[in-house]
Amino acid sequence: MKLVRHGQPGQERPGIIDAQGQIRDLSDHCKDFDPAFFAGDGLRQLATIDLQSLPVVAADTRLGPCVAQPGTFLAIGLNYVQHAIETNAPIPTDPIIFSKAPSCVSGPNDPVLLPKGSTKTDWEVELAFVVGKRAHYVEESDALDYIAGYFICNDVSEREFQLERSGQWQKGKMFPTFGPIGPWLVTSDEIADVQNLGLWLELNGKRIQNSSTSDMIFSIAKILSDVSQYVALLPGDIITTGTPPGVGLGMKPEAYLKPGDVMRLGVDGLGVQEQRVLRWGEQ
Repeated sequence: MKLVRHGQPGQERPGIIDAQGQIRDLSDHCKDFDPAFFAGDGLRQLATIDLQSLPVVAADTRLGPCVAQPGTFLAIGLNYVQHAIETNAPIPTDPIIFSKAPSCVSGPNDPVLLPKGSTKTDWEVELAFVVGKRAHYVEESDALDYIAGYFICNDVSEREFQLERSGQWQKGKMFPTFGPIGPWLVTSDEIADVQNLGLWLELNGKRIQNSSTSDMIFSIAKILSDVSQYVALLPGDIITTGTPPGVGLGMKPEAYLKPGDVMRLGVDGLGVQEQRVLRWGEQ
């Protein structure tokens, strides 16, 4: 299944993509794709619905974040070999875990806003997933069974805030609009091999990230298992899993986002996002 949330910010409704690529409204069958939905075995219940009986949603309707109100939003840093190399960082021996604020989540095509005083806001195409059931001390061999589905995340990052101001990486990772997710939440059964997905990002029409999840240092299964040693993951929590090479921080000279830039990014089987960059206050 390919699940979406459609409507204006704060008024999104659940939907599903049919075989013809149309959005069908699911409001009569579930409230939202929130933690209660995943905890209540909502995916299994949706599988029995006749999609042709559902109302069609207008094709130009805004798409919101594909997961609603995640309790926890975690991220993995330096998880692609070539990205670690381009930033002159040592290859991690364990997953690097940091937090993004749930309030940074935005729709897949909503504007990305530059913070006041920002000079080093960067892009990061990533594969992300949503937890389907409580996960604590999970064995790596069982880890994929705890994942409800996958989606694209642009882990937007302000590098000065992240790396040059005292504190942890979170300072550069949590600003509003720094977590576009979607357009679709694709259920795990539709992804044959999560470690063999192409992912890419274009800036103003030029492809600058172009890689595969096969370059990950730590697999999706390893990530969930490792994170579950330190925190009890709950249904509806989301984790984004690192970016491949091609970020602005790794360029020589370094290059960062400016107002008017357009990012377009995708992951095989998970759709495409597109965001225009605006200054804070221009939205």
